[in-house]
Amino acid sequence: MGNKMKNCVIFAGGDFQADGFAMPPADLIICADGGLKHALEVGVKPDAVIGDFDSWKGGFPENSEIIKSPPEKDDTDTMLAVRYAIGKNCKSITLYGGLGGRFDHAFANVQTLIFAYENGCYMEIVGDGNILNVQGTGSQTYERRGMRYFSVFSLTEELHISELSGVKYPVSDYIFSQSFPLGVSNEITAEKACVSIKNGLALIICSERMHENSPR
Repeated sequence: MGNKMKNCVIFAGGDFQADGFAMPPADLIICADGGLKHALEVGVKPDAVIGDFDSWKGGFPENSEIIKSPPEKDDTDTMLAVRYAIGKNCKSITLYGGLGGRFDHAFANVQTLIFAYENGCYMEIVGDGNILNVQGTGSQTYERRGMRYFSVFSLTEELHISELSGVKYPVSDYIFSQSFPLGVSNEITAEKACVSIKNGLALIICSERMHENSPR
């Protein structure tokens, strides 16, 4: 594959909806520990399985690379998988099974989004009716993709947005604060939403629907 830009799909061990799952094109497929269960459930054979295997106790697919780490480690299994993907020159990562279950693991995966961004890799977490990614300085468009809600949160002390368009509540030359969730539950009203950031780092969350038991 040389040095061409590569796409990676990672399966982690969080909530995963197998029904209707469509595997996107991928040059590299990695399972982080218990994420192997999800991959096998949808008939996907990973190139590598990485983790301390405190969750997965079964066998491993033939010809998959198995990388076992000690349980006493600084990285989560998902972070190990992301490091591996970046080391293989992947510039785009889609993570499934990164949400639901333990909130500390979900939050750790949000921090992993930041790690990927800081290492020149675009990463999304997809699951449970949500798509998450991190955006820094510059402009980026987001297709509706069947989503309704479009939330923007500041990951830095301040987030200076030059323009937020294609949404119900557009923004121009506004500074979001890390300590106030003003950007929650905006709505996509055009085919694409556009976010232009002058300074700071944003967490972008596209959501499919409003859950009846959402903690508001």
